[in-house]
Amino acid sequence: MIIDQSTLNKGQIRKLNALRKSIGNDIADAAFGKWLSMQSRTFREARDPVADALVAALSNLQNDKSFKLGNKGYVVRRAKGKGVSGFVAQKVS
Repeated sequence: MIIDQSTLNKGQIRKLNALRKSIGNDIADAAFGKWLSMQSRTFREARDPVADALVAALSNLQNDKSFKLGNKGYVVRRAKGKGVSGFVAQKVS
């Protein structure tokens, strides 16, 4: 089985080369072909639950013309310090 390396990503090429070094070209190509066929080819976007919660919390301000985030936006972080709780929003400049 001939494997087209131009369609593989960097990690897959490393795996193929490691297999070829350890068990030989013929067996490695067959094993890599089986492994590659088992891998999922569909990439799904990882959803961030915190970002989803922020979007849901700010969704009621979507049509409010007086609420502006500016060109560069804001950074929201957890407050740090002794006895401090909550969040801190800082404008990105």
